[in-house]
Amino acid sequence: MAAEGPGQSRFIAGCGLLLLTLQVLSFSCEACKRVILTVPSKLEAETFVGRVNLDECLPSANIIHSNDPHFKIFKDGSVYTTNTIVLSPEKRNFTIQLSNTQKRELKNIVVLLEYQKKVLKKRHLKETVLKRAKRRWAPIPCSLPENSLGPFPMYLQQVQSDSAQNYTVYYSIRGPGVDQEPLNLFYIERDSGKLFVTRPVDREKCSSYGLIAYASTPDGYSVDMPLPLEIRVEDENDNYPIFTENPYQFEVLENSGAGTTVGQVCATDADEPDTMHTRLKYTIIEQQPPSPTLFSIHPVTGVITTTSSRCDREVVDKYKLTLKVQDMDGQYFGKFTKSTCIISVGDVNDNLPIFTRTSYVTEVEENKSNVEILRLAVEDKDLINTPNWSANYTILRGNENGNFHIVTDPKTNEGILCVVKGLNYEETRQVVLQIGVTNQAAFFGSGGSKTTGMSTTTVTVNVKDQDEGPECTPQMQTVHVKENAVLGTQFNGYKAYDPETRSNSGIRYQTLNDAKGLFTIDETSGSIKVLRSLDRESNTFRHGSYNITVRAADRDGRTCTGILRIIVDDVNDNGPVISQKSVIICKTQMGSAEIVAVDPDEPINGPPFEFTLPSSSSRVNDGMWRLSKINDTATRITFRNDPGFGVYDIPIEVRDRFGLSKTNVLSVNLCDCVVPSECTTRAVLMQGANDVRLGKWAILAMILGAALLSCILFTLVCGAAGSSPAKKPFPDDLAQQNLIVSNTEAPGDDRVYCTNGLTTQNVNTGCTLVSGVKNGQESFEMMKGGHQTLESCQGGGHHTLDSCRGGHHTLDSCRGGHHTLDSCRGGQVEMDNCRYTYSEWQNFTQPRLGEESIRGHTLIKN
Repeated sequence: MAAEGPGQSRFIAGCGLLLLTLQVLSFSCEACKRVILTVPSKLEAETFVGRVNLDECLPSANIIHSNDPHFKIFKDGSVYTTNTIVLSPEKRNFTIQLSNTQKRELKNIVVLLEYQKKVLKKRHLKETVLKRAKRRWAPIPCSLPENSLGPFPMYLQQVQSDSAQNYTVYYSIRGPGVDQEPLNLFYIERDSGKLFVTRPVDREKCSSYGLIAYASTPDGYSVDMPLPLEIRVEDENDNYPIFTENPYQFEVLENSGAGTTVGQVCATDADEPDTMHTRLKYTIIEQQPPSPTLFSIHPVTGVITTTSSRCDREVVDKYKLTLKVQDMDGQYFGKFTKSTCIISVGDVNDNLPIFTRTSYVTEVEENKSNVEILRLAVEDKDLINTPNWSANYTILRGNENGNFHIVTDPKTNEGILCVVKGLNYEETRQVVLQIGVTNQAAFFGSGGSKTTGMSTTTVTVNVKDQDEGPECTPQMQTVHVKENAVLGTQFNGYKAYDPETRSNSGIRYQTLNDAKGLFTIDETSGSIKVLRSLDRESNTFRHGSYNITVRAADRDGRTCTGILRIIVDDVNDNGPVISQKSVIICKTQMGSAEIVAVDPDEPINGPPFEFTLPSSSSRVNDGMWRLSKINDTATRITFRNDPGFGVYDIPIEVRDRFGLSKTNVLSVNLCDCVVPSECTTRAVLMQGANDVRLGKWAILAMILGAALLSCILFTLVCGAAGSSPAKKPFPDDLAQQNLIVSNTEAPGDDRVYCTNGLTTQNVNTGCTLVSGVKNGQESFEMMKGGHQTLESCQGGGHHTLDSCRGGHHTLDSCRGGHHTLDSCRGGQVEMDNCRYTYSEWQNFTQPRLGEESIRGHTLIKN
């Protein structure tokens, strides 16, 4: 193990101080973790030591450096030795420095090297001691230089077996280069064991050949185990390093700072790796244009970076570099190749667009709109047809009325100034505009900072006068007219004027639209006259105004159109009106009702209202009604002296604030109700009953039916009159016994016995008399809206009359002549004979039935 000298001690102390400094810096910057690599005690030159994860520490690093020259670091983190190193028993360390020159970042990784002595395990030691040394035939290490010049066959080595001392041994080989491709490259002498190669070999095709040697007796007995024989092909620097691309294309933005990474080139060498034959070195041998020198290349990694920030695309937009890569670490005898690298300079917006002129003068005719009046040109050194070159124009001052608009011509980058709203010469004869221009992209000023750079210019626009037609300004004009104006009254009308002379002489007027024809306009003066009477409260006037369209024309026929708004001023020509026609007062629940009046006139001619009861009214004189004020538009009417139920028509006089009055008749329904809606519903039902009418066909059917029924009744009466005996007085209470108003649900038990009877139907009462005529005897049944059944029996005539309300009634005709009448009151009346005709019965009961019918009909309607 080599001893350390004083110089080496000082070097180690210095490295320790640097390591301490870097560790402090790393700590302040949250430096990366320490890496420990386990290595043998001796490391040969160009030996792979290990790999460090650089991306975990600083992914954007563009410069990788080792503070120990005995180690070199590649971009993928691989660590290689540059010289042979023998490690001392103490641990050895070095620092990998990572930096990003663009962002000005620096990170350090401390690498610690340790080595461990190999300790033979006991099991392996035991096997070594106990194992018997087997007889071996000599496996002599063998190598073959590639591209050897011969002579061929060329002797390589001799294979010998110890068995040859006792036996005759023949030697043979197999494997690649013998019986496998490439065939017949090697052969061995059978008797001597000498191995020969027959032709040159190329390491890049096959770096080693694994042969198997055999030793056997003439009879084919193998005296030894087959011997693996490795023939390694020694590398010769016969391959040139080759760039992976030619040419390389990179781009860098102008004004980039020193140390900015442009790109990385790479080359490959087919010779044996990790040897001087494949140790490559990159250099830039030429730059076009040569001045100033702006680029450098890392000799090991091939990373190209900028050396200055003076890269200006507007000066030089493209650079051409000639690169060289050479093996043997760049020594003069190493093989090399060249490649070309084209670096394009990317554009940034570091140049403002500048107007070619500081001021412009143009003109436009008055009243012209949507016309182009000027084109403004700018110069911009940035790349054409990019956001750094494209201009944005803005009108900074002078366009307060919005008369102008400016846009960019995308082809020429010019600003197109247009008039979008016509100018009036009489109002504005000259306009001065200030226009600014910027780029679409942000401007990068000195130092690469973004600023709002803007160039400005002045544009003077002169307005040219034109001979114009009349102007209707303002377009809508207003006049006031009294609504009680007399027909033919003249008022001020519409006025147009000549913009040059500011006069309205020589202008003629015409009405284009007068919906109701209320006015006429004077052709020369524009004044209006009333043609029809005006009523402000009519539907003709909307919110008290009326519009007519007027056209004004000068002598040359040029016209303009306007609207004359006629406001009809209100006069007090309408008295207040009570909006309700009738009110309902529930006498038992409420003693008054509210009355509200309205006035169609304006509020100035309206409330407060005065409500009074005329003295000429008899009801007012009786003191039955009284009015009390609620507010300016409402009063309350109350009754006194306990008037009866019924409807009262009360005249009420209402005056406005100027004394104009109107008498309104109010219908007051003094009703017996709880709420007014009860009287309203009852009145609707009564009105519905009164509205029932019969059509002409219904009346005709009723007449025909009555005539037919009269004929039948007349026939029956004549037949009955011829056979009946002397008449007896009819009982006074018989009708009363049969027509009883019953409130029970079930039918009654009242019966009537009679010897003769006729069938009739009383429409007015709602009751029906059903009779059956059989065997000379008839039966009567009187019902009110019920179901009737007639059953006739053979033989004598026993007849029953039931009088009920809404029940089931049966008439039985039986044999025999006994008749019974049961009253509805529950009693029983028996008569031997009823010797009264039907006409007598009807004359007696008809008036009484009519009264009951009217009373029932009234109840149904209610």
